[in-house]
Parts: sequence; structure tokens; C-alpha cells
Amino acid sequence: VMELADLVKALEAEFGVTAAAPVMAAPAAGGAPAEAGAAAEEQTEFSVILTEIGANKIAVIKAVREVTTLGLKESKDLVEGAPKPVREGVNKEEAATVKEKLEAAGAKADIK
Repeated sequence: VMELADLVKALEAEFGVTAAAPVMAAPAAGGAPAEAGAAAEEQTEFSVILTEIGANKIAVIKAVREVTTLGLKESKDLVEGAPKPVREGVNKEEAATVKEKLEAAGAKADIK
């Protein structure tokens, strides 16, 4: 174990990298005044929010599984916890496609 730790340190020093897992900073919720000017420009990333399940919950769960990489249990939890984001950071065309699929299954969705 000590030899592995030494090897990691040597590789970090040799290549100028770290073995620590990268931590991705989450954007702050809410709009700051500095972001107001950027919001005036055309938005390029959209989020699809599942607002209501509708009458056919099973069809909505299947639609969520189709548009995400979630498994059955995760999709079910997402649908039952509505309103929740289904997809985030997608382009306008993909967001519209996801919204259409959810609405075809009987759910209500918004694009933000």
C-alpha cells in the first residue's frame, strides 16, 4: 500500500496532475444581477421540468426512461416526485422532443 502511495505521488509530480476526483461546482440557484445581461441573449441550454403526471402514470414512467438513462426505480421516483427536472442542459430541439414525448404519455412538462 505504501508503494502504491509513493507511485501515485511520483506520477503526480512527473505529469503535473492530481489523483483526486474532480469536483464539479454546481451553478448557484436564482439569477444574479450580473446574469441578467446574459439572459437577454438567446438561451442555449434548457431544462425540461415534469410538472404533472396525469392519469397514465405507467406511460409517463416509460417515457421518462426513454428520454433519460435512468432505471425503472429512479424513473418511478422522479415521476412520483413531480415537479422535478427530467433533463437539464440540453439544446432547444432536444428539450422540445423530450417535452413532446412526455406530453404524448399524458404528462405536463415545461421548458425553462
